[in-house]
Amino acid sequence: MKIVRIILAIIVLALSAFQLITGSFEVMPYSMLFVGALMLVIGLAELQKDRKGGFLGCVVVSLFLFFVSIQGFLMN
Repeated sequence: MKIVRIILAIIVLALSAFQLITGSFEVMPYSMLFVGALMLVIGLAELQKDRKGGFLGCVVVSLFLFFVSIQGFLMN
């Protein structure tokens, strides 16, 4: 679980740095998709630690990010 979290964080960091350096926001839906996946993994880690509040918050944010990502894909 920790390795998946680190890989997703590196992908999000790389996409965000690319967007910041180039000024191109064409990869924004991908960035939101990976941030949503990262939040879902963090929420699952919180569930394993028996922290229901952290799990619920992360899952709600993750679902919202997936919705925004899908909207971004459909707008292009």
